[in-house]
Amino acid sequence: MPKRKIIIIDDNTDQRFVLKGFLTDIGCEVIGEGKSGLEALELMQKLSPDVILMDIKMPGMDGIEAVTAINQLKPVPIIAFTGRQDAETIKRVVDAGVMAYLVKPVREEELLPTIELAISRFNEFQALSRENLDLKETIAARKIIERAKGLLMEKEGLSEREAFSRIQKLSMDRRRTMKEIAEILITALEGK
Repeated sequence: MPKRKIIIIDDNTDQRFVLKGFLTDIGCEVIGEGKSGLEALELMQKLSPDVILMDIKMPGMDGIEAVTAINQLKPVPIIAFTGRQDAETIKRVVDAGVMAYLVKPVREEELLPTIELAISRFNEFQALSRENLDLKETIAARKIIERAKGLLMEKEGLSEREAFSRIQKLSMDRRRTMKEIAEILITALEGK
């Protein structure tokens, strides 16, 4: 298993010291430490960790606000830890996009499985997000091609198959996507 690069964010110096010891003992490398949500943002951008281990309750920007900001800037797996286990805190943590949740006091034997679970869940989520975006783009392209095909059928008197074949042939001949050809055809044919 690769040596995981971790950032610890907690306003409690003693807690950071203990966590750093645990993480070192399980073979992780602590590449940064901070005591606020703002420091979490700065360290994440500067250091590119594999995981951020972040306390929820901190002065100023709390851990949940920091998670939301990090996920908007440059998503990374985040494990939240806190002494609270009330439903409202858990809901806020889940809504912010945290990949795992630990209740204080954090025990060393919990860390490695939690880190690996967070990384795995994060990678799955990223893959699903990319797949979702690809599907949306495919559907949008399909709508444009259908519109161009309809215009070819209406304006040029082609059958559906002939219209599709024309778009396909132009795409191959010009080495452009069918969507690009369809957009050009729509512009040209709507002016007729």
